[in-house]
Amino acid sequence: MFGLFLATYGAVFVAEIVGDKLLYTTGVLATRYRAAPIMIGVSIAFMAKMAAAVLVGKWVSSLPPILVAALTTLSFVGVAITLWRKPVTRTDVTEKDGGGRATAVSFATVFFSEWGDVGQVTAATMAAAHPSLFVVWLGAVGAMVTKGLLAASIGAGVRRWIQDHLSPKVIRIAGVSALILLAALSVIETLTEGHA
Repeated sequence: MFGLFLATYGAVFVAEIVGDKLLYTTGVLATRYRAAPIMIGVSIAFMAKMAAAVLVGKWVSSLPPILVAALTTLSFVGVAITLWRKPVTRTDVTEKDGGGRATAVSFATVFFSEWGDVGQVTAATMAAAHPSLFVVWLGAVGAMVTKGLLAASIGAGVRRWIQDHLSPKVIRIAGVSALILLAALSVIETLTEGHA
């Protein structure tokens, strides 16, 4: 069982870590929100997405590319709008809702983007090959949470540097621009994968 956990963890982590947009997305979120609510939101999203991958297997990878592109675009644009609507004044006060908004935004960003990506397909393949679905799910979620922690911690360090060197208005414009760019790249990638 532990060997299956490690095999799934390693396979999903390696599949996800190379050139994955989610690293950048989580990093962008970490420049705006505290790491703990981000990790709660993305962890719940990772659990749900990997459960879907394990339970429905390869079907996830056969979702229509236009549907995947639409959900991804809506997710990134929704986060961009949320960032744009936040006040541009710099504050060190913790969020009034205890980070609930950051958790919800982080969950939505991850949950509604990149369905059928390489990590899910890897988890689905592992689930199809091994009867212990729970262990496969644990390994896949562990890999995704590790990736999220790396991105959030790097993003938090970048957040401190950015806050010391850039105005809040520039930060907001850069964050929104990065999310719009990630949305466009995700759509292009999703729609061209099927034709490659």
